[in-house]
Amino acid sequence: MSDLRATSGIRRAAARIQDGTPPHRDRAVDALRALAILGVVLGHWLVTALVADGDTLRAASPLGTLPGLAPVSWVFQTLAVFFMVGGHVAPRGLASARARGTAYGTWLRARLSRLFLPVTAVLAVWAETTAALLLGGASFVTVHTMLKLALSPLWFLLVFAALTAATPLLTRLSPLWPLAVVLHVDLVRFGLGGPSWLGWVNLAAGWLVPYTLGAAWSRGELERPRAGWTLLLGGAATTAVLVAFAGYPASMVGVPGAAVSNLDPPTLAAVTFGLAQCGLALLLRGPLRRALRRPVAWAAVTLVNLSAMTVFLWHQTAMMATTATALLAGRLPGLHTRPDGLDWVASRLPWLPVFALALTVCRAAFHGFESPVRRRGRARGRGAGRGRTRVVRAGGPPRPSGRREAHGVRGGV
Repeated sequence: MSDLRATSGIRRAAARIQDGTPPHRDRAVDALRALAILGVVLGHWLVTALVADGDTLRAASPLGTLPGLAPVSWVFQTLAVFFMVGGHVAPRGLASARARGTAYGTWLRARLSRLFLPVTAVLAVWAETTAALLLGGASFVTVHTMLKLALSPLWFLLVFAALTAATPLLTRLSPLWPLAVVLHVDLVRFGLGGPSWLGWVNLAAGWLVPYTLGAAWSRGELERPRAGWTLLLGGAATTAVLVAFAGYPASMVGVPGAAVSNLDPPTLAAVTFGLAQCGLALLLRGPLRRALRRPVAWAAVTLVNLSAMTVFLWHQTAMMATTATALLAGRLPGLHTRPDGLDWVASRLPWLPVFALALTVCRAAFHGFESPVRRRGRARGRGAGRGRTRVVRAGGPPRPSGRREAHGVRGGV
């Protein structure tokens, strides 16, 4: 009976979200953003290990000893899709803000606050955790390893914030220009023996490619299926040639100890692979729109989007908290052991639900940092009079009373 009541409650909540979503909202955009976030989370949980070496924890990856697992990174390295969605949403949000008379500076502050307010909680908690670990006698290697993993998502936010701030300059920029920059940087680095630091130019240029691709999408230039197929097949074929004949790694994420990383900084192979992913994402828009007509599916996507930044910023902490706590029971397979065989992979999979549970706890504790704008919008709505609803949209300030809309991501994307 309790299960029936719970199921009924979920369906009623999903129906309310469904009824509150305006018909013009493109649900595929929210779904792609949610899939990109979940891909990054699952990818990190699958290819990042904390190996217990006596009293020290060291980072390791099964990709270093099991190169046959490289396809895992092809599935879960989904940042290009995230940047494309951001490049699609930002110009539309800016245009809508300007139509309401909102200044660019006001629009930008609102978007950046959604990005960086959740970061304050992460920095505060890890400042205290670092001090406690050092005072408690933890080794410097352990502290450095954990701190690096916990704060590694911040590089993404800095790049994304810079591109968001430059949105007025990027709305008409062709993706071919930053792609050409990446091509020439790699040609100088790898073909002409140029300095390795030159690769960091690609940190901006590489992610600018999918961001400007998203801007092209917002202009209606990628609506035909041919655009998606061209990106998917062209990007995949180019990436295969680069990996097979130009010496690029097959893994689309960094592997500890590898001479070259496709992601740190981005290489031409990572960018062309991202184009293939973006092409696939564009082709999935139709099926996603049809699937998200179901209220429960749409409610699940909405829930992920409402917690996007919290999930992204705390997923590594959730994994490390689980790993550190479980050390009290000794070295456990798939959690503290060296990832050097398929048996480790089999042992790792059952830990994923435990990581998800720990992340749920983090979400409950820190989600409030992601939604202060929404709470202020509700407060203003109550002040405007009873029976009138004001809700915050993903792309700007509250919509005028009398219309309801399901919330979008709180991450300024």
